[in-house]
Amino acid sequence: MADLEYEVENGVGTILLNRPGKKNAFTLEMLHRWDEVLREARTDESVGAIILTGAGDAFCAGGDYESLSPDAKDEPTPYDRKAFLTDHVHRIAYALEDLDKPVIAAINGVAVGAGLDFALMCDMRFIARSARVSEGYIKVGLVPGDGGAYYLPRLVGMGKALELLLTGDFVDAEEAHRIGLVERVYEDGELMEETREFAERLAAGPPLITRMIKRAVYQSARTDLRTSLELISSHMGIAQSMPESQEAFNAFREKRKPRFQGG
Repeated sequence: MADLEYEVENGVGTILLNRPGKKNAFTLEMLHRWDEVLREARTDESVGAIILTGAGDAFCAGGDYESLSPDAKDEPTPYDRKAFLTDHVHRIAYALEDLDKPVIAAINGVAVGAGLDFALMCDMRFIARSARVSEGYIKVGLVPGDGGAYYLPRLVGMGKALELLLTGDFVDAEEAHRIGLVERVYEDGELMEETREFAERLAAGPPLITRMIKRAVYQSARTDLRTSLELISSHMGIAQSMPESQEAFNAFREKRKPRFQGG
């Protein structure tokens, strides 16, 4: 069994962090495979959506620091430590930014530090009722090294993000939902079934339109109104000329399921 498994079924790619004995703490090899999978999925027409989850009773407990220690005979310099994050850990964030297909984190158990940050990088987060999450960096004397300072305020607001980052407190599923950190809460035994059903629904949609919507939402969040409307008018002009747009409209009018080919 690989430490990171990937399979595609019914248009949904599932990434499984598979080190349950280590609470799915990630290794260097897992990061490289993870990055590879995300870049493959970007151009794989059989994949319309992606689920990220963990094996066993944890989502991800962060990094396996023994395996992630910089490989150097001498004490690593500050630059060595910085470059290690940039060249390995941060590759997941960059790969996800380049991926214009929806990605859902199914948080099946505890998610701590970088483990939580990986969930924050996804487009949506569904959580099991018993799961708990924490930006626990401060408790071990570290800063949020994998995007927590970027993603968390955008989801829960500046004040709540600082509260969570500066205390390292755990948040349960209901509180995570209340503050906007996750979109849905499911009973433990229903999480994966419900997440997969939702992901399959997204994957069954018009693939190019789905990708255009995701791009437009993220780009609009980083720009002004006029630029956003200029972008979306261009997208609309293209979308209305596409066969899958016409198929979606005809299927809606004829009260039938649309039939799309991979985008």
